[in-house]
Amino acid sequence: MLDVHRLRIFSAVVASGSVAAAAANLGYTPSAVSQHLTILQRETGLALLERAGRGLRPTTAGLAVAAQAEEILARLSDAEAVLADLRTGRNGRLSIGYFASVGSAWMPAVARRVTDELPGVRLELQLRDDVAAAPEDRPDIQLVVGRKGTINPGSGFDAHHLIHDAYVAVLPDTHPFAGRDEVELADLVGERWVDNDFAYGLCRQNLLDTCAAAGFTPTFHVEAHDYATAIAFVSAGIGITVLPGLSARQLPANVRKVAVVRPAPVRSIYAVVRRSMAETEPVQLVLDTLFERSHPEPAAAGQRRR
Repeated sequence: MLDVHRLRIFSAVVASGSVAAAAANLGYTPSAVSQHLTILQRETGLALLERAGRGLRPTTAGLAVAAQAEEILARLSDAEAVLADLRTGRNGRLSIGYFASVGSAWMPAVARRVTDELPGVRLELQLRDDVAAAPEDRPDIQLVVGRKGTINPGSGFDAHHLIHDAYVAVLPDTHPFAGRDEVELADLVGERWVDNDFAYGLCRQNLLDTCAAAGFTPTFHVEAHDYATAIAFVSAGIGITVLPGLSARQLPANVRKVAVVRPAPVRSIYAVVRRSMAETEPVQLVLDTLFERSHPEPAAAGQRRR
């Protein structure tokens, strides 16, 4: 088999026209270059160079070998560049798991930035609320909800806190509380509540636990299994709903949102990252974008991804 190193030396001699010039360009001694040329010609069984005055020029066979060497070295250079990109994460795939309410709020900005800045990276987006038990079945980055200040990312993963998402009451604009800046949770005890989440969802349980702390259990007159449908029910005048603030970013014209206080239900959102990929450029780019989207106001230095 041809030795790539000798092909590179041979190409340098053909390009420069002499052993001495090639040796100077490569940082070798002329004798070392001559030795490699001798071995290459012996391996190929061909006379690749001939004297031309004080220098050398390729023979007909040498020109053919030089052309092949140029293609081989170019392909090898491309392969080395791909490997370098793979080591830093600039090529390949990146999987991101997200849940519905951050999908429209954050994921378009994430996808746009990765596509613009790292076009060699293929994004695999997964809408999922669950966290797979087996590490190999989990995405490289997953947005998850936890109770305020508590989350176990699992072995081989790290959790980066993004935001404490306080709940709001979503009310018809004709409601007596619609003009307030805030409303105490207990003041909503007699309202017709619209459910907005799966019965087993952590966000719903978080709300129920906070209501219990306020001394009551809400009575749900209508059940909806997603935030958008619950908001539509409020718009239709069926009742009120209480949900995370991030889910109430876009509301119908006849609906208002009011902060819920004393006690204030809050959910925390984290980006759980596969530790082996944490320092790659795509992951860092995604985390930066998520932090910017979750903190619209400029953050002080040193606050990123704490």
